[in-house]
Amino acid sequence: MKTRSLLTSALALGLALCPASAALAQAPQHFVAETPTARVDYWQVRAADIARQLATPESLKPIRLVFVGDSITDFWHLDANPWFPGKFCGRAVWDETFGGTNPAWAALNLGVSGDRIEHVLHRLQPAEQGGEGWLDRADLQPDRVFVLLGINNSFDAEKPAVESIVRGVSATLARIRERKPNAQIVVQSLLPTDDPAKNRDLVQPVNAALVAIAANGANMRYLDLYSGFVDAAGTQRRELFNDSLHPSQTGYRVWRDRVVAFLKAD
Repeated sequence: MKTRSLLTSALALGLALCPASAALAQAPQHFVAETPTARVDYWQVRAADIARQLATPESLKPIRLVFVGDSITDFWHLDANPWFPGKFCGRAVWDETFGGTNPAWAALNLGVSGDRIEHVLHRLQPAEQGGEGWLDRADLQPDRVFVLLGINNSFDAEKPAVESIVRGVSATLARIRERKPNAQIVVQSLLPTDDPAKNRDLVQPVNAALVAIAANGANMRYLDLYSGFVDAAGTQRRELFNDSLHPSQTGYRVWRDRVVAFLKAD
């Protein structure tokens, strides 16, 4: 009886191991998980790419537009979304419009995913003052600098959040004016989130303040993006986003169309 029980247990164990053995037989000979690898996040790669672009000896005089911001601006440069398989960001839209086909719209994208306003300020601070000096190049003399910034400061926010964001964006605009005094600064509205309360209490008040800042700033304009990303009820149009914050490829087309209309009308 004991022998039969042991035999039954052995057979059960063998059956349980068979699928694992089959899986191991089909597994690759080497896994990334077996190799010591330094952690390098997406934003670090992106920032390094921008730094290399700005360090190139190639002239930056052809650049007519500069876009400053966080991941929403950054993802103009992504095609397939690496975090949401099957979804796409704005690369194709960027290339067809701002990639240099039209020299008047040749653009430089300085957006870095995850950046809060204070991080952008550090990137724009002159290198001689301890910053990254991303506007230091004398041959970078764009006609316009487009700014979309602040939503990341709504997470783990300083209080009051609206005032902190508005003052941070104001500091960024002042830095851009200092570094590129001849460029027109285009202050773009924050995009709607999928949270109506947040839109009401934070996004819309920030946008209202940005309208006033742009109206009172020298050689400064405001560009409304918000209204293009909401429906008649004022709710975020989900088809224009890959997630709650970042535009889909269709969303980037909406943004591009507003920028192009602005450029043509000015």
